[in-house]
Amino acid sequence: MSAHGDVDLGHTVAGWTGTILALLGCTGAGVAFCAAWTPGIWLGLGVVAAAALTTWLLHLAGWGKPSGPRAPADWDWRVRDTAARDGHPDCLGCRLSGPRRAAAAAPRPRPAVSLPAADSGA
Repeated sequence: MSAHGDVDLGHTVAGWTGTILALLGCTGAGVAFCAAWTPGIWLGLGVVAAAALTTWLLHLAGWGKPSGPRAPADWDWRVRDTAARDGHPDCLGCRLSGPRRAAAAAPRPRPAVSLPAADSGA
């Protein structure tokens, strides 16, 4: 059992890569800001933007995770998400990736459920 209990923390290759790149970009921009080096600030912010793009591309390649909890067998960060090929339902990143994935990842309409009529009791 981990220190956080029996939960899916979402550790993935996409998540770790994006976090490390964003941390490096923020650190670089912060150091450049303290040194009053304007090109370095823009370079650091560019690395942060590259981190977002890299995370998105890795998610689309199956190295991220779908929304919601996963099965305990899929909690290891090296497990590839096989459902990413068709797109995840309710996933903005999958819908933004193009019309084929957007159609597959579009939220599915839920069937209407009729409720029983309430008795007035009178």
